[in-house]
Amino acid sequence: MNGLMMDSQLTITSIMKHADRINGGSEIVSFTADNPHHRYTYKDAFRRVRQMANALQDIGFKPGDRIATLAWNDYRHFELYYAISCSGQICHTINPRLFPEQIDFIINHAEDQWVFTDPMFVPLLEALQDRLPTVRGYVVMTDQANMPQTKLTNVHCYETFIEGKADSFDWPELDENTASSMCYTSGTTGNPKGVVYSHRSTVLHSIVGSLPDVMNLSGDDVVMPIVPMFHVNAWGTAYNGPMVGCKLVFPGPKMADGETLTKLINTEKVNYSLGVPTVWLALVDYLNKTGSTVDSLKKVVAGGSACPLSLMQAMDKHDIYMHVGWGMTEMSPLGSYNKPMEWMTGCSEEEKNAYRVRAGRVVYGVEMKIVDSEHNELPWDGIASGLLLVKGPWVCQGYYRLEDKPALDADGWFDTGDMASIDEYGYVTITDRVKDVIKSGGEWISSIDVENAAMAHPDVQEAAVIGVPHPKWTERPLLIVIPIEGASIDKQDVLNSLKGKIASWWIPEDCVFVEEIPHTATGKVSKKDLRETFADYEYS
Repeated sequence: MNGLMMDSQLTITSIMKHADRINGGSEIVSFTADNPHHRYTYKDAFRRVRQMANALQDIGFKPGDRIATLAWNDYRHFELYYAISCSGQICHTINPRLFPEQIDFIINHAEDQWVFTDPMFVPLLEALQDRLPTVRGYVVMTDQANMPQTKLTNVHCYETFIEGKADSFDWPELDENTASSMCYTSGTTGNPKGVVYSHRSTVLHSIVGSLPDVMNLSGDDVVMPIVPMFHVNAWGTAYNGPMVGCKLVFPGPKMADGETLTKLINTEKVNYSLGVPTVWLALVDYLNKTGSTVDSLKKVVAGGSACPLSLMQAMDKHDIYMHVGWGMTEMSPLGSYNKPMEWMTGCSEEEKNAYRVRAGRVVYGVEMKIVDSEHNELPWDGIASGLLLVKGPWVCQGYYRLEDKPALDADGWFDTGDMASIDEYGYVTITDRVKDVIKSGGEWISSIDVENAAMAHPDVQEAAVIGVPHPKWTERPLLIVIPIEGASIDKQDVLNSLKGKIASWWIPEDCVFVEEIPHTATGKVSKKDLRETFADYEYS
């Protein structure tokens, strides 16, 4: 016997129509290169979305065609999210921070038909265009007054591209499993791989991401996604924001600029924001140096890489509570979210802090298990650590045009490449990336735990740990540190500060000070680059 419910399709179009009719008065504020304070409503946005859909139809796009974007977080990028996907095409967001060779590979592998680009990326595309045979045209995301001179062929200005187009559009009835968007992994171990999201996966991800035990979003919130729209759909905020009707504030190219972020937060009364730890380091640094405040900002979430307790405590001093989220490009990206449980109010500060730095509790819709090297399942006791496997309706089951390389194991689980433990309450602790775990004397050392302990030192701005050869122990951890500007720092003092925080045999024998630690295009510490830099380092 089947249920007697309607079989409505879960599509991004349904989010758009709901937001347009029910939440049309909510605002979207953007910082762009041609307008540092653009403001309009959802109703304004979706009127322009319909104009863009007509413009795309007029140049002959077919369902399933890939349309690329190289753009920051702003209102025009938001419009493309909906105009492309709801028309039946695939919105392919590309990370402009990748190496040109990777962008070349990604555009060709996806066979993108057109590229929408912010003005600052025009020179990048000019250098690549002779190697992009599938690209038929370009649209620069600006107005005519700010249109740059360019050698790109068949190039258009965004505003003239939609000018005069009808603001009504007959949206196609899409199956919820239709591909909606595409994002490539950062490619730290080989070429980037294409993850293709569906309308259904996106809608389900947006609903769960808004729940009280996750981002807890409502129409009363003012949300600033600093995490870029070119990477995993800004963690879903371009969808669940309109779904609940919250005000969205987009920082454009200023996502790492503490002064601009502070002004936007204070002017627009932002109360919730999302970004990688390096963004929050920049904001705290600016607040501390200038004495500025951001009184409206009450909660932020950090993801993308491990967040040290010292950064959380630095945010506490500004009355901002930092949550931690964990996920992957292949997971849309939500997998877990760290929100304190009620029973924790009676815990000691030490116990609370031990939970704060964890990757969070498993969210509804995602299944997880940890396994040993023989793929035997390990208990959720908070002690056993193993390879983390996941399942769920917004977890990828394969990569684009890599059907000959299955992404799932024989039982349908996706291998995250992370080592983790999970406790009885469902709190996940990421102990390391498999490729970053250090094996010393036959025992494992978590580079993340050593890094977090080092970051607690008051004179340490950022820390990273890699394994280097050792004549007796095969491999030992090397601590690499960026000191706080102006600090008089001693390496032995830093190493001594680790005592009592981690196992004594985990403590590195050496600490190296550097001016810069390399990061990937998505803001994570690039251990690959660090290993290359210190390839000749050996413990004596």
